[in-house]
Amino acid sequence: MQGIHGAAPLLAFALLFAVFCSAPMGAQSIGVCYGLVGNDLPPAAAVVQLYKSLRINTMRIYAPDHHVLHALRGSRIGIILGVANEDLPGLAASARTAASWVQSNVRPFYPAVNIRYIAAGNEVQGGATQSILPAMRNLQAALAAAGLAAGIKVSTCVRLDVISNSFPPSAGVFAHPYMADIARFLAAGGAPLLVNVYPYFAYRGDPGNINLNYATFRPGASPVRDAGNGLVYTNLFDAMVDAVVAALEKAGAAGVRVVVSESGWPSAGGFAASVENARAYNQGVIDHVLRGTPKRPGAALETYMFAMFNENQKPGEPTERNFGLLYPNKSPVYPITFR
Repeated sequence: MQGIHGAAPLLAFALLFAVFCSAPMGAQSIGVCYGLVGNDLPPAAAVVQLYKSLRINTMRIYAPDHHVLHALRGSRIGIILGVANEDLPGLAASARTAASWVQSNVRPFYPAVNIRYIAAGNEVQGGATQSILPAMRNLQAALAAAGLAAGIKVSTCVRLDVISNSFPPSAGVFAHPYMADIARFLAAGGAPLLVNVYPYFAYRGDPGNINLNYATFRPGASPVRDAGNGLVYTNLFDAMVDAVVAALEKAGAAGVRVVVSESGWPSAGGFAASVENARAYNQGVIDHVLRGTPKRPGAALETYMFAMFNENQKPGEPTERNFGLLYPNKSPVYPITFR
């Protein structure tokens, strides 16, 4: 990485600490995703030190990168450890493959690395979804055989289109039978469902019917009443999360927690992607999640902001490369406060 030289690093760090100053209570609910799809990112050890200095106590990583896992040793940072989508079929087909995955990617690091959840896949689509639950079962069995199941829960990360009839939130129901099976598996194991929640994409897809203030936690939007249960929603984030809660209830898994495994707003690169909107939305999430949602008021909602850095090699639209809270030189894209 081409860093900031001379006296500038001290000034940059002072600014960074000021705008990301956090209190322990907020850090318990807010984590930050650590993506690696860039060729100009800081080394893993420097990133872990950055999380620690900013008192961000939880992190999501998308694959068992051993450089990152080594850097996390002794940090106490709780992590979601991802399983790459392409590895799911092998893990689903073979208990031995799952045992080998655990022996290679979990056993050497845990508990020195605080692995909280293993996410079997991220936003898996199409026929590959049939591998999710068998892979989860095999990973859970492998953890149990290794004596690690008590401290590590197995789940999967899904996007909101696993829900149909998401408005009003009380109408939410899983769109596919495999999701109900996953929900019951999670309920039996005491694991949460990991859900990527993006009001940005909902707003971008329907700006005529979704108010920008409602999508970004700004004041001035008219509250929305759920005719199914009378609950009132003042922001789209809560409505999306509670649609998942309603679907879990209908699947017989009312006790399953929802963990928001990704949420964010791009600061550049496309429609409604601006520094002002990104700051409003991300600060709104951080300030809000301790309160819970209308269906689960007062229950702090564990949430992971996407992402720590702008990643210059992410494929797709330009917005995909502009979700970071920080530039790769570790300076903030915009001021934000972790409470």
